[in-house]
This record gives sequence, C-alpha cells and structure tokens, in this order.
Amino acid sequence: MTKNVVILDYGSGNLRSAERAVARTGVNVVVTDDLEAAAAADGLVVPGVGAYAACMAGINELDAGPMIAGRVAAGRPVLGICVGMQIMFESGVEHGVETKGLGLLPGSVTRLHAERIPHMGWNTVTVPAGSTLLAGLGSETRFYFVHSYAARDLDLLKDAAVTTAAHDEPFAAVVERGALSTAQFHPEKSADAGYALLKNWVQTLR
Repeated sequence: MTKNVVILDYGSGNLRSAERAVARTGVNVVVTDDLEAAAAADGLVVPGVGAYAACMAGINELDAGPMIAGRVAAGRPVLGICVGMQIMFESGVEHGVETKGLGLLPGSVTRLHAERIPHMGWNTVTVPAGSTLLAGLGSETRFYFVHSYAARDLDLLKDAAVTTAAHDEPFAAVVERGALSTAQFHPEKSADAGYALLKNWVQTLR
C-alpha cells in the first residue's frame, strides 16, 4: 500500500522542490497547512528556509507545534529539513535575539564560528554506526548545505544518532532520535545522495 506523506505548509520552505524530491521515492505527497491531514499522514516533512524566528512565527500562527510534538511522542515519523531541523531544538539565537523552538531536541541553534559565512555548497559528512537515514551511504558522500547557524553543542545529543559535518568546526548535519529525523542540509538539492536519504526515511513509514 502506498504511503502518504504531508509536507507542512506554514509559509516557509522549498515546498515544491521538497514535494518533487519526496514524490520521487514513490509515496503520495500532499503540501498542506491542514493539521489534521498532517497528523494523520504516514510521514510528515517540516521544511524551512530563512530566519529561525520567522519560521517559528509561522509554526506558532498555524499552532502546529503540538501536532508535531504529538506525532513524535506517538512514534510517527517526522523529518525536519534545514531551518525545519533547527526549530526542533529548544531555541535559536540570531542577531542576539533568542527565539523559543519546539524543544523536541536539546540545545540551541547558534551562529557557526567560521571564517566564511554562510556555509554554502557541497560537504561530506561523518556517519555514525546505526544511522537509518544514511544507511548505505559512506562518509565521502556529499550533501548540499546553505546555512549560517547550526546545532553546535554535540554533547547534548548523546542519546541520538548524530551525523556531523564540519565548516571550521563540527556541527550536527543529521540527528535521528526515535520518530524524529532531521537534516541541516537540503536533501532535495543533494542529487542522488539526497534521494537515497529520503528513500531510507520513507522505508521507516509504517
């Protein structure tokens, strides 16, 4: 039976490119702001681009936070992409302003300490043993990143499978904990590697 995936439309994200990339895996994909549909779907994708505060404002306006948290608590798969990953953390700090996140992952998203900002382009990742999202992908696999902020306090994520990347310092590129999976890079812009990650995620949908 074909699985159903909702891409949450809360006013932010590469919705159409994400829709095309996920649909390529063979699932039914709907882009919607309907929280009932999002709650009922086999899988939920939370995209996000731009500022952390703006993304959280969109989530709060839709009142989507409780639905996302409820899915994760019930073991129903959620995939956060780029700023959609970042808002899963407790907070984000941009330009000295701290914004409360969804709190589904511990820690804060802060500016990268790097000579060149943003971190933009293809980069390799270091994959931990037991990663579901990156199963079959080696550490020379490259993904496409565009960001200035990241989850940098890796010690707080000891109970998760954390794939790291480095841009003058290490940061979380993928975090997998229970039903919640997140990617800082853009799978939809990462060619065959991104397709492989999305295919792996879709295979977790029950």
